Amino acid sequence: MRSPADALRLVLEQMSPAPREDCALAAAGGRVLRMEIRADRDLPPFDRVTLDGYALRSSSLAAGLRRFTVGRVQAAGMVPFPLGPAAAAAIEVMTGAVLPPDADCVVPYEQTKREGPGMEVTAEAAATPAGGAVHRRGSDHRAGEVLLAPGVRLGGKEIAIAASCGHPWLTVSRQPRVAILATGDELVDVASAAAPHQVRRSNDYALAAALGLRGYPRVERHHVRDLRSEVEHRLWHLLAEYDALVIVGGVSQGRFDFVPAELDRQGVRKVFQGVAQRPGKPFWFGVSPRGVPVFALPGNPVSAYTCLHRYVLPALDHAAGLLPALPRMLRLAAGVTFRPPLAWLLPVRIAPGPDGAPVAWPEPANTSGDLAGLAGTDGFLELPAADNEFPAGYAAPFFPW
Repeated sequence: MRSPADALRLVLEQMSPAPREDCALAAAGGRVLRMEIRADRDLPPFDRVTLDGYALRSSSLAAGLRRFTVGRVQAAGMVPFPLGPAAAAAIEVMTGAVLPPDADCVVPYEQTKREGPGMEVTAEAAATPAGGAVHRRGSDHRAGEVLLAPGVRLGGKEIAIAASCGHPWLTVSRQPRVAILATGDELVDVASAAAPHQVRRSNDYALAAALGLRGYPRVERHHVRDLRSEVEHRLWHLLAEYDALVIVGGVSQGRFDFVPAELDRQGVRKVFQGVAQRPGKPFWFGVSPRGVPVFALPGNPVSAYTCLHRYVLPALDHAAGLLPALPRMLRLAAGVTFRPPLAWLLPVRIAPGPDGAPVAWPEPANTSGDLAGLAGTDGFLELPAADNEFPAGYAAPFFPW
């Protein structure tokens, strides 16, 4: 069997780029950008006042002037008034206002005393340099500069950048339609009373929620019993109608694990089956004749949830054009031992260590069916198959839930 890294490489090699589409700015949060965002003008676009006070010439302060005549009030959003030729001229300005022409500094209210139309500055204000309290035009970015490159997921700050550059529409990756197919006679609906030999469906809910939170909300859940004809019929429809298929259960070597054989009968090319890891060793991946990626996950909840985060979500991110990021490395807060010659995808809880730096506290699930054991964990460390003993301080890649 291949390693998790090799399995992911094979998955990514089979993923086709997602189509592009235009999306309204207000609805683009969470989408992956497929265009450049350039500054349409200098940023800031004018010399901007950064605090409330009085705009004047620093040369007047340097010449010893302390009393000034305040002509007008300049608020943010107003066309700027000229300062005028008098050396003792000043304009009252608000934060965000355009700096009046001929002024080059702003003295804050706290360094002045106002008396009617006159204003007197303190000795502290006399030391105000030219440019004080002024955010100069173009000092952040120049017109034409690339502010956002393709391949970023659009969060609040990216949406604000696009808005500030005048983009009511953005070109983004189309969100795939994803089908989740839960298999098993033992599964009943959440609202149903479960008999002693049954369990309520939870895997498909967990995976759908994780997909939505990652930016893939177009998810529909399905269920089939362990009947070959039922599996065959549902697979035919899902492979024809969706952009990606995630199957949970029926993928191992049991008498009623019909999924691999039925996928083969319907022309889905198996890329690999089995990864040298725990949990999730039976993970199966293939591609349909029309290019639909098929991820067949083990039915145990911890295995399915872990495989989704290690393979399915990175694959969808790759297809969407999201720029890859190196995994974050974290150190174990306590030593662990793992004997099988498999990579261990160990659930962990992140907390500050003795020096304040974050460390990973091992929180191994009781069994691969213990999904409740993941509550309170933040993700998993991938510990390599080459070692059995992992002491405190051992650094490994961390994958967040």
